[in-house]
Order: sequence, then C-alpha cells, then structure tokens
Amino acid sequence: MSELVSMLSNGEHPLEVSLRPETTPAALQNCIAKGYVHLKFTGTRGGTSLYVPLDSALCDLESADFESRQGSIKLVGTLVLDYIPVRCHATVSLATMAGSGHLEVLPA
Repeated sequence: MSELVSMLSNGEHPLEVSLRPETTPAALQNCIAKGYVHLKFTGTRGGTSLYVPLDSALCDLESADFESRQGSIKLVGTLVLDYIPVRCHATVSLATMAGSGHLEVLPA
C-alpha cells in the first residue's frame, strides 16, 4: 500500500472543497447534482486533490441549506488512488467549504 493511501486511511484529515471558478455552496450543489466533487486533503505534502465520483445512496445532504450556507454534508464516493481502490468519506461545512475526511481501503 502506498504511503499516501496508508496515511489518509488512518484517522480524520483536514480537507476543503476545490471548485472553479468559485468555491460556493451553489457550485458545490451543482457538482453534487452531476455526481462528483473535487476535494483537496490539505494536510499532505503539497495537498492531495481528488476527483470523487459520488455514491448518492451513501451521501447525506439532509442537514444542508445551500442557499443560506448553513449545515454540513457527508459525501461518499469510490475511486482508485495509487492503484488502490478506496472509498472517500468527507464531512464538509457549507459555511467554510472545508471539513475533514478519510479513505477506506476496499478489497481489490
């Protein structure tokens, strides 16, 4: 297992939503509707940006108010990082567009 995957799969790590041109709740909501989100784990050397295809059945958007920028959301998606299948779990505050997350290593 790679050092990066090992590190991100142990404990919670700081992350932020990475959107262009602006990181706003409305832009995040649009990405969620399209089924993906860009997240950046900020605690790694230089940061680790991931494109996360979302699993809508595992995500929790119930406590979110995107218009007033209140609440938090839980995002879950599966991807491959360093040739290792992982599931990304992230909790993001709409007020700050940041939060924490971790990777879950999946069987190959």
